[in-house]
Amino acid sequence: MTARSAKAAAPRRPRRTTPVRPPRGGRPPGGPRGLHIRLRRAWDRPLTAYYLILGGSLLITVLGLVMVYSASQIKALQSGLAPTFFFRKQLLAAVLGSGLLVLAARLSVRVHRMLAYPLLAGSVFLMCLVQIPDIGVAVNGNQNWISLGGPFQMQPSEFGKLALVLWGADLLARKQDRRLLTQWKHLLVPLIPVTFLVLGLIMLGGDMGTAIILTAILFGLLWLAGAPTRLFVGVLGAASAIGALLIMTSANRMSRLACIGATDPGPGDQCWQAVHGIYALASGGFFGSGLGASMEKWGELPEPHTDFIFAITGEELGLAGTLSVLALFAALGYAGIRVAGRTEDPFVRYAAGGVTTWITAQAVINVGAVLGLLPIAGVPLPLFSYGGSALLPTMFAIGLLIAFARDEPAARAALAMRQPVFGRRPAGVRWKTMRRRVKKRSSGER
Repeated sequence: MTARSAKAAAPRRPRRTTPVRPPRGGRPPGGPRGLHIRLRRAWDRPLTAYYLILGGSLLITVLGLVMVYSASQIKALQSGLAPTFFFRKQLLAAVLGSGLLVLAARLSVRVHRMLAYPLLAGSVFLMCLVQIPDIGVAVNGNQNWISLGGPFQMQPSEFGKLALVLWGADLLARKQDRRLLTQWKHLLVPLIPVTFLVLGLIMLGGDMGTAIILTAILFGLLWLAGAPTRLFVGVLGAASAIGALLIMTSANRMSRLACIGATDPGPGDQCWQAVHGIYALASGGFFGSGLGASMEKWGELPEPHTDFIFAITGEELGLAGTLSVLALFAALGYAGIRVAGRTEDPFVRYAAGGVTTWITAQAVINVGAVLGLLPIAGVPLPLFSYGGSALLPTMFAIGLLIAFARDEPAARAALAMRQPVFGRRPAGVRWKTMRRRVKKRSSGER
């Protein structure tokens, strides 16, 4: 056999037909696969969490101001006040909260850890003052307010949420540095006793909604600390037993539980608020009746600017408006989880996870009550409902998330690229992805 015939008889290598993956940083191909690659790169950029937290929180706050103005006008006129009374108070709280947000975003992690114990002690002290008859003020049957003079009041339990997040994060971070979280006694003490102390002070005033949110924060911290399943089952069982006892011993709470999924006000109109919240959502349709055109806020729906502002949003802005609000909260929750999952600092992980649990759980409880899926707990929609006592600590917590998002190594590098050095970008800075974690220095301890 000649060399030419042997070469002709040899099997040919098949041609490569699979598409070649574009090089990293290159132009992605067209079609659905290219769109997926573009979206993946956009989500993977180092400043994605920073922009989602900042933009999402500001959009929720601004839209909340608009809806507070629309939902509270009739309530103010019925009370003999100016139609913009509640809006002006909420606007003032938003301005003060923006200052707290900027302050929290500028402070270092070490300073945030230093604030944990003073904030917890101050919150516990104020919650004790609430129970003094001449100082505490009862609102809707719950004594959990302190009068500040004039039309201004403060609810210390709202600041207790922020205090528990910071203090719990600092406590768990210090114990993790000493490798003590593998022992149950260090995982539970003093986190559980202090949390139960705060819960007890809140329940003395009858505010079970805030107590549920604090319990959710506790479970979030324990989950982030790697608590075993048996511990979760034990703590959840104890919390469920205490909650069931508190519900069964209160006629008001039993009536709220009976209104889940109600379509009729029932005897004595005990489900009036729940049913009219559904009416408001149903009458909105896809695009709503128009801003300011709600009918339920004309005395039919109680608390239209606080606990049930989501129902007025559905009536005036329709399904499109409510889905937009839910999408903003989902983006905020995703960004918080991303910050907590991509950091090497234990305090940042616990604090970011605690704040995300707080805001997400409160939003789910509020929206679930409006939709008739959960009992009415009397908690506001974070950053959206009327109430300065709820808005101020929540915006400080958002500032925490912004500070943590900016402190990631890749995010710092991306921000540094925006500051040219003599007209040139810093050399050696790469920020295409955040997948590889970078070991960072500890934020320090108390």
